Amino acid sequence: MNSTKPSLEKIVPEFGSSMYYETFTRTNQNKAPIWHYHPEIELVYVNGGTGKRQIGSHMSYYRNGALMLIGSNLPHCGFTDLKTGNSRETIVQMLPDFLGTHFFDIPEMSGIGKLLRQAKKGIVFHGNTKRKIGAQIEALRDLESFERLIGILKVLKEMEKTDEYTILNAEGFIIETAIQDNNRINLIFNFVQQEFIRPISLEEIADKVSMSVPGFCRYFKKITGKTFTQFVNEYRLVHAAKLLHEKQTSITDVCYESGFSNFSHFNKLFKKFSGKTPSMYRNEMKYTVS
Repeated sequence: MNSTKPSLEKIVPEFGSSMYYETFTRTNQNKAPIWHYHPEIELVYVNGGTGKRQIGSHMSYYRNGALMLIGSNLPHCGFTDLKTGNSRETIVQMLPDFLGTHFFDIPEMSGIGKLLRQAKKGIVFHGNTKRKIGAQIEALRDLESFERLIGILKVLKEMEKTDEYTILNAEGFIIETAIQDNNRINLIFNFVQQEFIRPISLEEIADKVSMSVPGFCRYFKKITGKTFTQFVNEYRLVHAAKLLHEKQTSITDVCYESGFSNFSHFNKLFKKFSGKTPSMYRNEMKYTVS
């Protein structure tokens, strides 16, 4: 994709339903992995495989599939591509008020309401919870609309009860529903996604969003909780983890293909980011966020 214009995804539920449900397979791939946002809450289950996980300003590399709950208007990137190796990817999308404005405020639903508020920062689920709830999500495919609705509530209840989860942007990322901020941050994220292999100066990226360099630095840190340099380096490190898993090229080549120009600096940052040197990571393939 050549344009860095942010993408506001328009989601249309199927006829007779208040939510959108779709399963992607190897023959029916998901859309290109661009940064995008939408007002709908999104539930994503990737059955098997490995790939990049980019939600808000959080970036990591997942293994053995992934289960994520993404809040309304939280920018994120597609999670699968031709090299992911997953058997299926299932997504469920629904507006926050798809059951009425105050439905999740009633006592019986208050726990799920809290879960959906936490989802504004992005949540990833681990271990047995990931596999158990993932199977429940896949089983919704063959249900009629009413049974599917009940099934979604049961899935959300299971998510609310588990302690096998991580909130992804707990330290930052404060966008709520300010669309102009979403447009700006998505433009920045898409630009990094396309240009991370080369040096990106603060002057260049500030100019892209019509800001001064000091103003851009303050804005980016306020929104994401990170400096722009830190964000770009984390993007490069996640890409490096992907290359270490998928390609048998030398670690030096991985360094340069990921946008780093100094091998010792790359080694130091990678160990700080993943807890392992690139060679240890390739040998063990036990990434800390599963």
